[in-house]
Amino acid sequence: MNTSDILVVGAGIFGTTAALELRRRGYAVTLIDPGPLPHPLAASTDISKVVRMEYGQDRQYMRMVDKAIDGFVAWNEELGETLYHNTGVLMLTQEPMEQVPYNWDSFRLLQAEGHAPERLDSAAIAQRFPAWNAQRYVGGFYSPRGGYAESGRIVSALQSLARREGVLLHEGQTADELLGTTGQVTGVRTREGTTFHADHVLVAAGAWTQLLLPELQPVMKATGHPVFHLKPNNPTLFTPPNFAVFTADVSRTGWYGFPFNPREGVVKVALHDPGNILHPEQGERVVYADEIAQLRGFLAETFPALADAELVYTRRCLYCDTLDEHFWIDRHPRRAGLSVSTGGSGHGFKFAPVLGGLAADVVEGKANPWLAKFAWRTLDAGTHGEEASRFHGDK
Repeated sequence: MNTSDILVVGAGIFGTTAALELRRRGYAVTLIDPGPLPHPLAASTDISKVVRMEYGQDRQYMRMVDKAIDGFVAWNEELGETLYHNTGVLMLTQEPMEQVPYNWDSFRLLQAEGHAPERLDSAAIAQRFPAWNAQRYVGGFYSPRGGYAESGRIVSALQSLARREGVLLHEGQTADELLGTTGQVTGVRTREGTTFHADHVLVAAGAWTQLLLPELQPVMKATGHPVFHLKPNNPTLFTPPNFAVFTADVSRTGWYGFPFNPREGVVKVALHDPGNILHPEQGERVVYADEIAQLRGFLAETFPALADAELVYTRRCLYCDTLDEHFWIDRHPRRAGLSVSTGGSGHGFKFAPVLGGLAADVVEGKANPWLAKFAWRTLDAGTHGEEASRFHGDK
């Protein structure tokens, strides 16, 4: 019998961290995923994710990332390899920073929280970060606390750690149907024909969550976003300290990216924007010619040395977007024995070291002051996204 205390559906970053935390709290935990692991189409299966504290006026998110950074550093030690890289984060603007609310609010809140962001003008940008077109980008700041996480490798390492600590991880199992009654969930039947029973089911299936729980479809959607990997002619120009994780007036352009990745030999650049609505399983995961043209235009005006760089790889990253762009971590209001942890909305991975604790507290019914923001809620179709760094303009 496939029976456990807790069944976690989905082995991305939300599900894997939850399974590991619940196991460490003493529960018998089973984790299922369609696989292969790490799942090649999962949002977290990537070479890197930004870890930044800058969230405009949102103090809770800033404090959550601050704690998460401590967790990433601890994972480097626990996992025995450096998978979080504290390069610092460069937040530049095309106008004086006071005229760009996301950057200005983030700068001021960092100061208020006791951090030490370094304000930059055009001359300082040109001197310290020579890859940038400092005539185009005239303001902003550098925050020394932050950087990037090697997301796919972290997920894989955490999955291995979970196995070693006793989580029963089943690949090749696609959750298809919740078992139980209208008011009580007792397990899951998979598309492959296997039945898993549990006292509590936690659905952490990212963009696939809405397929298993159609009641979430009005408040949740899957969107695809282009990601580009470029081979620079001069890697040193894009290597710290000459370069850092960056946002390029991101709230008004969507563009962000990473330093040269020595393992992959590329500079990664991507768009944090409205994206294209996709079906999680049937949607086409390709990057289109007009998006590549948009990339080339951005590079020409921002990083001239990358303008003609070889484009070696593209992918379309799938967000699980909630309408308000806040996570969805709560017990189901009408079905006992069922909880949800999802809704990364394109900014979830940076919180990885604290996500498992949030989900475990929900499962256990423990109070947590951070959970109110992520509670099960009613959102109408006109709800606007509130993630401060995201470009919300028409695509």
